Amino acid sequence: MHFEMLKVFCDLAELRSFSRTAEKHLLSQSAVSQQLAQLELNHKCQLVNRKKRPIELTKEGELLYQASKDILDRYEQLRNELSTAKRTSSSRINVAAIFSIGMHTLPDYVKKFMVSYPDVHVHIEYLSATKIYELVLAGDVDIGLVAVPKRDKRLEVYDFEDELLVLGCSPAHPLAHESKIDIHRLQFERFIAFEKDVPTRAWTDGILERYNVVVRPVMEFDNIETVKRAVELNSGVSILPRSSILQEVGAGTIKAISFSNENFIRPTGMIVRKGRMLSQAGRYLIELLRKKSKERISDTTQ
Repeated sequence: MHFEMLKVFCDLAELRSFSRTAEKHLLSQSAVSQQLAQLELNHKCQLVNRKKRPIELTKEGELLYQASKDILDRYEQLRNELSTAKRTSSSRINVAAIFSIGMHTLPDYVKKFMVSYPDVHVHIEYLSATKIYELVLAGDVDIGLVAVPKRDKRLEVYDFEDELLVLGCSPAHPLAHESKIDIHRLQFERFIAFEKDVPTRAWTDGILERYNVVVRPVMEFDNIETVKRAVELNSGVSILPRSSILQEVGAGTIKAISFSNENFIRPTGMIVRKGRMLSQAGRYLIELLRKKSKERISDTTQ
């Protein structure tokens, strides 16, 4: 049975009008009527009650309508998958990540990915979490990487890395000589914070509230790179993912101090729009990110 005939029938069932269906498909009303008659002849039953205004489906017509919708949806999915499979070696995967993940965690994964797909270009943008959610939902980005991922019925959310949080301070700060520190020592300390709409801000605020610690936010920024610059200038201390300050720790511009109370972590995750058709390379990248992040977590807990 021709797919176009099923499309015409489904639109007739939904629009309940021969004239509107004909207009939508650039056909004459007679052509629509003939296609309906052909379907009824094929199935040896009446599909539409033409005496009603607007027209109504018969019981048999409703069964064919539901089956036709399923067939057309599956066919469209097949077309998308075939189109994706035909992408050439010049294909591209669009990834958007918050600054800390994109700059400090993601590069190692991309290097691993390039071993298996050297001809696939991974385009990475560093954006705010709000913008990443917006672009993923709009279909402009294939994979998003965010901290403290939020659940959304329109998104597939996959766990990525749990990042160890440490106290970051300037080597000139009075706390810099400590190897480990009780979080209560931060009481009333000058604090470099993320802006209030940044998910990590709510996460660190929650940690401080849980231990009844009050800090004095003196500066607020929307990205981790600016936070680090303020810490280097000894404008205050901050709670930061250890993975994001390794370079500064190595250069001696920031001290990373572990907390003695517990291992505070910041969860991160991947987000993909539900129903998004990814290439084989895109699916491989997601599985690689999930697999390698689990391996890293396992290594840190041993």
